[in-house]
Amino acid sequence: MDKFKGALAVFIGAASFGILSTFVKKAYAAGFDLGEVTGVQALLGMLFLWLLHFIIGGNKDKTQYPQLSKKWKILVSGISTGAVSILYYKSVELVPASIAIVLLMQFIWISALINYIVFKQKPTKWESIGIICILASTFLATGAFEDSFSSISPLGIMFGMLAATAYAIFIIVNGKVGNDYPPVVKSALMVTGACIFIFITLQPFSLFDINNDLGIYKYGLILSLFGTVLPPFLFAYGMPKTGVSLGSILSAVELPVAVCLSFFVLHEPVSILQWVGVLLILFFVVLINSIKKNSN
Repeated sequence: MDKFKGALAVFIGAASFGILSTFVKKAYAAGFDLGEVTGVQALLGMLFLWLLHFIIGGNKDKTQYPQLSKKWKILVSGISTGAVSILYYKSVELVPASIAIVLLMQFIWISALINYIVFKQKPTKWESIGIICILASTFLATGAFEDSFSSISPLGIMFGMLAATAYAIFIIVNGKVGNDYPPVVKSALMVTGACIFIFITLQPFSLFDINNDLGIYKYGLILSLFGTVLPPFLFAYGMPKTGVSLGSILSAVELPVAVCLSFFVLHEPVSILQWVGVLLILFFVVLINSIKKNSN
C-alpha cells in the first residue's frame, strides 16, 4: 500500500509538472522574461511551502529532526531544482513547448547513465534496449525527419538537454537526500535552495518593484503551485517509497500532458510522426517498467 501511495504521488507530481510549459509560454507572450518567470515561481513556492509547514507541523518537536548539517545538504541539493527551471524554461522560450518536453524526457536515459557512472548500477539488457528505443523514438517526437525541424533553434535543443540532465540529477537527489525529514520540510528546504540559486544567477529583483507589471504574480501562482509546491512535495513523499527507477518511469506522464496542452491550448503544430514518437516513448517506458517488475 505504501508503494502504491508513493507511486500515485509521483504520478500526480509529474502530471503537474507537465502543464508548466504552456503557462511559461503564456507568460513570455505577456512580456515577462526568464528571470521573472523562474524567480516568481521559486519565490512564491518557497513561501507557500514554509507556510504549509508552519500550519500543519509548526508545533512539532524539532528534536526529531536531524542535525543542521543535513539541512545544508538539502538546501544545496535544491540547486538541481532551480537549474531545471532555468534550463527548461529557456528551452521553452526558444523551441515549441511540445519539443521542449520531449527533450526534457531524455532524463530517462541520462538518469540511467548517471546511476551507472556514479553508483555503478549497470542497466540490464532489456533496460539498455529500451533506452535505445526511447532515443530512436525521440527523433520522431521532435520532428527530426521533417522539413520544419531545420527551423528549430539548436540553442533551444542544447538547453533542453541540459534541463534533462538537471532533472535526472534532481530525481536521483530526491531519492537519496533528506529522507529522514517530513516531506513538506524537505521540499521547503529544497525550494529555498532553488530560490537562492535563481536569485543569485538571474537576479530578478524587479519582482519587488511595485511600479512594474504585477501580472507576473498571476502566472507565478500557477507555476509555483504546479511546478514548485506540488511536484517536490509529492516527489519527496513518493520517491523513497517507489525507488529511483520506478519513480523515473512514472515521471513520464508529464510528456503526454505537456504535448496535449501545447497542441490544444497553445495551438502548436504537432505532426502525426511526432504523436507516434510520443506514444512510442511512453510504450517503451512502460515496457521497461514491466520487465523490471517481472524480473524482481
